[in-house]
Amino acid sequence: MDVSRARHLLPPLTAGACAVALVCGCSAAGDAAAPERSTQAAAPRAANDLQDDYQAVIKDVLPSVVQIDAARSLGSGVVYDGKGHVVTNAHVVGEEKTFRVTAATGGQPVTARLVASYPEQDLAVIKLDTVPQGLKAAKFGDSAAVGMGQIVLAMGSPLGLSGSVTQGIVSATGRTVSEGQTGGGTGATIGNMVQTSAAINPGNSGGALVNLDSEVIGIPTLAAVDPEMGGGSAPGIGFAIPASMVRTVADQIVKDGKVTDSGRAALGITGRTVLNDDSEPAGVAVVEAPADGAAGKAGLKPGDVITRLDDTDITTITSLSEALASHQPGDTVTITYVRGTETRKTEVTLGEM
Repeated sequence: MDVSRARHLLPPLTAGACAVALVCGCSAAGDAAAPERSTQAAAPRAANDLQDDYQAVIKDVLPSVVQIDAARSLGSGVVYDGKGHVVTNAHVVGEEKTFRVTAATGGQPVTARLVASYPEQDLAVIKLDTVPQGLKAAKFGDSAAVGMGQIVLAMGSPLGLSGSVTQGIVSATGRTVSEGQTGGGTGATIGNMVQTSAAINPGNSGGALVNLDSEVIGIPTLAAVDPEMGGGSAPGIGFAIPASMVRTVADQIVKDGKVTDSGRAALGITGRTVLNDDSEPAGVAVVEAPADGAAGKAGLKPGDVITRLDDTDITTITSLSEALASHQPGDTVTITYVRGTETRKTEVTLGEM
């Protein structure tokens, strides 16, 4: 799937629309008049309860969300701790080192500096020079508890509209998505992403995807692109980096100023996509395979062409990255490759990126 930051504003979904659907869905006649009145009365109450939940979450979480202005981009961030650390996307900070940050709840902007960026996972941490009054650290949720159908809210600054909120559900979990390098993307392949129907627009990147317990379950990062729409965004298909990965990366950056343990599997090769006689991608040619790397230890050599990883066909560098994203360092996988005219297989114990 091709993904990039979204380019078009989507119509917001409101709690009011939910209430109308519930009321209009009720119908009865004759002797069922009393149950009808009871059902009609219950529907608005349920809708009002849900609306109250939304408003409570927004009030609780919005003081943990900020707008980040860089020289060449605008995005969002989530307050990570009480010391002024803010986590965001690497593509939001780009090559910049200093930023102007404004709380989603308003107030004067403050300056911030880059602590470190980790483009491989499209995450970065910046630190505020001063912490504005009222700003508070977000509460991060358990990624393992995120499930399809959960109601979520996306908070950030889409199109520069600071403190905006959109609503949707968790559409799927465990998605592996490759980010394009056009439009400011880092080209990262990211595993275990949360797919959501909440609108993700330019400026939402780096913000908060939260559940109804006011927990951040992900950092909105990408929106799907539909080639049939001329490269426009595909409404209702957005992706967020899961909270577990956010914490893993941010904790290391805050403590050490860099990522020291990526947790990402690697074959330990330099490769390139090769084409078949029909000029179609047909595998990944090994350019370099150091003897002390995972692939080198398993016997792969320069010139070998990788065509499968376990049961997954490998046709491009991107497809290889996506296949590796679902694995951990230390996992053993079966690599199918072509050497000369002979197809071979070998077991590889994956290293770390």
